[in-house]
Amino acid sequence: MSAVHVLNGPNLNLLGRREPAIYGTATLDEIHAILEARCAERGVSLVFRQSNHEGDLVDWIHEAGGAGAPVILNAGALTHTSIALHDAIKGADAFVIEVHLSNVHARESFRSRSYISPAARGVIAGFGPMSYILALEAVFENELRKS
Repeated sequence: MSAVHVLNGPNLNLLGRREPAIYGTATLDEIHAILEARCAERGVSLVFRQSNHEGDLVDWIHEAGGAGAPVILNAGALTHTSIALHDAIKGADAFVIEVHLSNVHARESFRSRSYISPAARGVIAGFGPMSYILALEAVFENELRKS
């Protein structure tokens, strides 16, 4: 594995100031720095992106899947609405771990439905920024098993 792709959806650029009681106070830049350091320890590149546009996420999933690179995906609210992201994961045969900072199942009922989960390898939710770290460790563990 030469790279891990971490893709972030709508409104995640507002982390640190958006509803801190739900999402915490860590910014997306802080999460990026933590993951960058963990990847560097393993000699793996990190591709870290955020967009408020669904099509960007679709394109990035295609790119990662085509390269055989694992994806950690926090699609934000698109998790609950985007058949396009589901189809991109399946179509690109991408290895995706779905992550959420909050426990989406303990929130509004519409957040319990994920269009991504059926296409993802696994889901990690409710641990704040640690959700990303746990997903990264799962990616590393999966790579060890393939060796």
